[in-house]
Formats: sequence, structure tokens, C-alpha cells
Amino acid sequence: MKLTRGAALVLGLVVAVYGALMLYPLLRVFEDSFREFIPGRIGSAANAPLTLANYTDLLHASYVSYFWDTFRIGLIASVLGVLLAFPIAHFVARRRSDWLRRATVGFLITLMFLSVLVRVYAIELSFGPAGFAREIARLFGVASASRFYIEFMIVLGLLHYAVPMSALVLIGTIQNVNPRLVEAAQALGSARWKSHLAVTLPLSARGLLSAFLVSFTLSISAFIVPMVLGRGKIMFVSNLIYTRFSELANFPSGSAVAVVMLGISLLVIYAVSRLTSGGWERAVR
Repeated sequence: MKLTRGAALVLGLVVAVYGALMLYPLLRVFEDSFREFIPGRIGSAANAPLTLANYTDLLHASYVSYFWDTFRIGLIASVLGVLLAFPIAHFVARRRSDWLRRATVGFLITLMFLSVLVRVYAIELSFGPAGFAREIARLFGVASASRFYIEFMIVLGLLHYAVPMSALVLIGTIQNVNPRLVEAAQALGSARWKSHLAVTLPLSARGLLSAFLVSFTLSISAFIVPMVLGRGKIMFVSNLIYTRFSELANFPSGSAVAVVMLGISLLVIYAVSRLTSGGWERAVR
């Protein structure tokens, strides 16, 4: 299709706006990450010398722990979110009642618009020091101030995002799976749960991958959830970036952390996409 002059102007305007709002700031962050920071000033000077110290500092064990906690807890929350969202999405996709489907989808969308502070403090009120879950934890010998319990609360906070988002992504995917295929597998003697494992899951592979990647992206970029529920013991990379920029005014160090976080996130998402999509395609064949 030939691009008209008007369409070219609109496309050029969109590219220019996107470049000004997204690409240029990212390039500024990348450039500032190589600048030397002088204590006592805000950010780096325009003519500050170039250095790799901002990146070499990230090899310290304390920095590595931030990345480890972020990706490990984010991965756990994302996997659990997809597992919990799949039956919800299957329930919605297979309902014949229109009002029930609309009500469930509306409820999931409402959860996405719920304020993050409401989510976080609702979990803190229910599972924190004053919540009922503290007594349940004591029955299992787990202290409410322990690292395990704090990680558990962070995962709960992340699930508030992961479950509704994953369910909304999976509803359309499951609707495109012909239910007669599952019925045919059951007619041939397969159990219902085996039919879903052999038919529904492989045919929903791309939707499952999309739901996981969306949940994973939201989880590793979370800020309020680890800041409040982490109680200062567990912090994500986003909290580290905030500290470097806002509290220490060390823009070069914060920029280096942001660049490394962006690079690792893209590599992890690409690797997961390649590995899972290739494996699922072979399984379907």
C-alpha cells in the first residue's frame, strides 16, 4: 500500500513525539550513566569526565541482591498469577450466560483500576502485624517479621496485578480454543484434567506466554508494593533507582542501575519467549 503525503506527515509527527518523549530521555539516562558523580551536587556536571565506575560498583554483592530479589520474587508472583488466572479465564470463556461473563470481566477490569495504595494497605491490614494471618503464621512457626513472611506479603501484593491482568489476556485465547476438541479427547477415554493438559494448554500456549510476560514486566517494575510491604528489609531495583535519584541525588549511579535493569529485563523476556515458544511449538506438532 502506497503511503500518502498526509499519512507520511502524521506518521512523522508520531515518530517525532515518541522520540522526544521516550527515546531522547532514555538516551540521556544512558549517557549520564557514564558520567562521574561529584558528591555535594545534584546529578553530574555537563562536562564531567566519563567513567565505568557506576557500572563496576554494581558488581558488589549488595547490588546483586537487589536484582536477585526483584527477578526471583517477580518470577514467583508471575507464575502464580498465571496459574490462578487460567481457571478464572476458562470459567469466563466457557460461560453461556452473557451477564455473568460481563460481570466477571467488569470486576477484573475494576481491579486493574484500583489504587495501588488501597491494594497495599489492604494486604498490610489483613496480613500485617495487626492482621489475622499473623496467628496462622505462628501455627506454622513463621514469625511475621521474618524474611519469608515479608516475601510472602510482597507476592500477595504483586498478585493483585498479575491475576486480573493475566485473566483478561487469557479469556480471548481460551475463547479461540474449540471446546469440541476437549470433548473429543474425553470421548476417546481421556480424563477431563488430562484432556485440558493435552488440548487446552498447548493451544493456549501463546496466550499463557503473553500473560506471563505482562505479569512479569509489572512485577519486576513494581515500586509501591516492595516499598511498603517490604518494610525496608526487601527492596526491588525500582526502589534502589528511586533512592539514587531522589535521596542521594546521584544521577549517574541511578542511571547505571536503570540501564542494567532495562538490559537484563529485555534479555530475560527474550530468552523466556524463545525457549517457551519453541518448546510449545514442538509439543503442538
